Amino acid sequence: MVQILAGIAGENVIPILDQGVALAGVFGLGMCFALLGSVSVKLMPRLNIDQGKFGTLVSIFMFSCLVASLIMGVLVDTVGFKIVGVGGFLATTACIFLLARGKNFGAAAVACLLLGFGAMALNTIGNGLLPKVLFEGKNAGAAFNIGNVFFGLGLFVAPFLISFLLRKTTFEKALTVLAAIPLVLTIIPALAPLAYTGAKFEIGVAGSLVVQPATIVAALVLFCYIALESSFCNWLVPFGKEVISEEKPDMAPDAVDASAQRMLSVFAIAMMAGRLLNGLVLAGIPKIVANQQYIITGAAVVAALVILLMMSSKKSGMAWMAAALAGFVFGPVFPTTLGLAAPKYNGAYWATNFGIIFAVGLLGAVLIPKMMGNMAAKSEDSSIRKSLKLLLPLCIILAILAIALAYSGVSGDAAAVAK
Repeated sequence: MVQILAGIAGENVIPILDQGVALAGVFGLGMCFALLGSVSVKLMPRLNIDQGKFGTLVSIFMFSCLVASLIMGVLVDTVGFKIVGVGGFLATTACIFLLARGKNFGAAAVACLLLGFGAMALNTIGNGLLPKVLFEGKNAGAAFNIGNVFFGLGLFVAPFLISFLLRKTTFEKALTVLAAIPLVLTIIPALAPLAYTGAKFEIGVAGSLVVQPATIVAALVLFCYIALESSFCNWLVPFGKEVISEEKPDMAPDAVDASAQRMLSVFAIAMMAGRLLNGLVLAGIPKIVANQQYIITGAAVVAALVILLMMSSKKSGMAWMAAALAGFVFGPVFPTTLGLAAPKYNGAYWATNFGIIFAVGLLGAVLIPKMMGNMAAKSEDSSIRKSLKLLLPLCIILAILAIALAYSGVSGDAAAVAK
């Protein structure tokens, strides 16, 4: 354990503030991804919209993330992490503040559109730096898993705070408190040395990256996974409200909402546990590192079983258990995918390549949560549970693609993109 902790810290070779920037980046990303789901049960009546319209807001946010992911990857490789980091935290602060004061669908849509750029700036500095600043750049799988525990922390903080604040104060004030967190975190990249930069962006290199087999398969893996994760982040609270309201019809509405919001926090805590455990395993057992694709495959199979459980759940206890189990098995998938992909490429171009992979992944988040919202809105009882069946094929495809990723390589202009 001491050796693992020393590896995480890099034995003080890496400036601690640089590590702080990476961890703060993924923490902020978790907050961004949890934001809409955290306020969903309050935002829909506030804006007078149904599940379909709320799904549209999610799609707007995710489409903005898709475009911004490509831009931020290139921007980091051009100007470095510091400028993007400071800008990302400030943009996120402004967007949460704007959402707090928007009182119609148009205002909320603008906030979601801008939030995508803040979120992807934080995503790129976080996941761009993690394999460089943890474990001295020698264990990408462990670095992404342990670093992304802080994504889960951000995913936990947003609904946890909101669940309490909305019972004590107004919607505007609750989100203003939340907006103060990324504002304070701006200090970390502003003070960090952050000497890390990528190579100067070249369109030819980007073209070479796009056609690599490893890039294509990793992008498809993330398409499936991010669609699953974003669907849970944005629909778990309404799902929880459905189950709790049916089981406890006499429960006060604000108490039902708060309980459902905390279900997302449980999902986030379990995700942190899954990533931490997987990161420690990858740091301590080299044989697992060589076969980590099976971690993703196993997680996808269990996720399918959890979704089937949720579709039939009529008790809140079952819903809470499903939320926790889903978070635990989802936890290792994203960082382990990056751990499989990153070592295949020259580290100088990792930010650009990560932006490409993540952008394709976000397309899943643009499409699937919106489809779920449409299906729920059109059903007679407006049930989220019925729309969960859309997620089952993604689990099956994810299980197969994970194995393919381990055996996909880099070809073509290998001198430009590979080690």
